[in-house]
Amino acid sequence: MQPVIHLAISEEISGWFDQLGPWLFYGVVWGLVFAGTGLFVGAFIPFITGDSLVFAAGLVAAGSVGTANEVNIWVMAIGVGVSAWLGDQVGYTLGRHFGRPYLDRRKGQWLRNAITKSEAFYLAWGWWAVVISRFMPWARVFVPAIAGIAKMNYYKFFSANAVGALAWGTGLTVTGYFAASIPAVKNASYAIAIFFILASLVAGIRAWRKNRSA
Repeated sequence: MQPVIHLAISEEISGWFDQLGPWLFYGVVWGLVFAGTGLFVGAFIPFITGDSLVFAAGLVAAGSVGTANEVNIWVMAIGVGVSAWLGDQVGYTLGRHFGRPYLDRRKGQWLRNAITKSEAFYLAWGWWAVVISRFMPWARVFVPAIAGIAKMNYYKFFSANAVGALAWGTGLTVTGYFAASIPAVKNASYAIAIFFILASLVAGIRAWRKNRSA
């Protein structure tokens, strides 16, 4: 079911380009990526602000090559990476300045469960949690704020955020671009997805065992 959902959303995002043109398309994609974590929008519409969005942006850039409205893949990819980084910086800053009450205002059983899992994930992995969470829809929204609440060293967060945002934002956008013309890249993207799913499972088991022993 999930691949079908992602495919349908990717096709819809690709359709935005015909209505918006290249410059507005840049702005919409970058704005949604930023809002996904900076404004917690990703907690409610993770597909539209997450992997499907940036992968589809790469597909659109590939399909526009040679046309009058060409989307430059490097402008798009670097912009996505910077927008992802800025969103996480805002989340970290809000968590650091407003503390635990900032997250406690988020209601709903799914949100509470996601926050609890994100906290356990951060406690288990530290610096790496900020990097890896970028590839996990439920964690990418909350881990930056939790790192801020935990008073994670700013420079450590800065570096982890830069690595994660650029690897996810720039990397996944470029993957979408080449997947449009190179089948092997598309197959590799599935392998990457499987890797991060397994990594998230390992992280969850590790966090559960640490919490239980504590």
